[in-house]
Amino acid sequence: MIAKLVIMKTTITTIATILLVGSITPFVYAEGVPAWVKNNAGWWADGTISESEFIQGIQFLIKDGVIVIPPTTVSAEKSQSVPAWVKNNAGWWSDGTITDGEFVNGIQHLIKTGVISVTVESKSSESTNKDKSPMTSDSELTSLQTELEKCADIEKAYPRLNCEKEAKLKITEYEYVQKSTQYVVGSATFYFPGPEYEVSSTGQALLTIKMLVKNTGSDENVSLMCTGPSICHYDVWNGEKAFKYSATDFTNGNIVLTPGQAREFSMLFGPLVPYGGTQFIYDPAKDYVFRISEPWGSYNIPLDLP
Repeated sequence: MIAKLVIMKTTITTIATILLVGSITPFVYAEGVPAWVKNNAGWWADGTISESEFIQGIQFLIKDGVIVIPPTTVSAEKSQSVPAWVKNNAGWWSDGTITDGEFVNGIQHLIKTGVISVTVESKSSESTNKDKSPMTSDSELTSLQTELEKCADIEKAYPRLNCEKEAKLKITEYEYVQKSTQYVVGSATFYFPGPEYEVSSTGQALLTIKMLVKNTGSDENVSLMCTGPSICHYDVWNGEKAFKYSATDFTNGNIVLTPGQAREFSMLFGPLVPYGGTQFIYDPAKDYVFRISEPWGSYNIPLDLP
């Protein structure tokens, strides 16, 4: 039985019966799981979406930093699929029967058994990777990295994690500015490095839009709205058809930016999902754009797909 994890507003326990290689005791810090993941969990539990689509949504969650995984030793027993109890947990969590902590417990199990692959670095490995960065000679980036390193001196867990989160966001923003095309849309600036496109083993076209948005032109909050595939101010358009997302990491359907605040977000266009989703189909003869249609500004960002 897998014991409970360290989770904000939940409980602290240990991993009991998983065979580990090494002696590191891992934990997970969860700061409110986005509503769209809960929807995906329910759809997966009732067979509406596939296991792989659900796993992809969870990886969005981890990459976005909602779940922070410290150095974690993977179990000696690897698995190629998700155990039935984890799928049951997903269904119970989606309808409120179990807590966020119990649901995240199942995610931890998937990481440990190799179903979800997550790269987790210790402080020493982070330092090594920074040395390998081609941008470490940049004084501004070096200063930002120094800020991140100083967070390790904070003894209390939550203040330290908040410090690290803010410092990492500054680094992310800096890197986006360096590598992206900037699109000023009303009160916000979108930094877009380009689309990520691939075709799955089943032949499904998968388009990932990942960008950073910043409130650069307003003294008030700017809100980005996307409460579901059918009610979303963002989609992909090919001149004839609008494609609605399959997964997104808009927390609770909105991204609210205070003046000067930035946030990275991702959207996946691919398999058909319920409640207004659209299967993404790629036609090389057509030009695709990512459409922004907010009340405070609109724009069509060219995607230049291969």
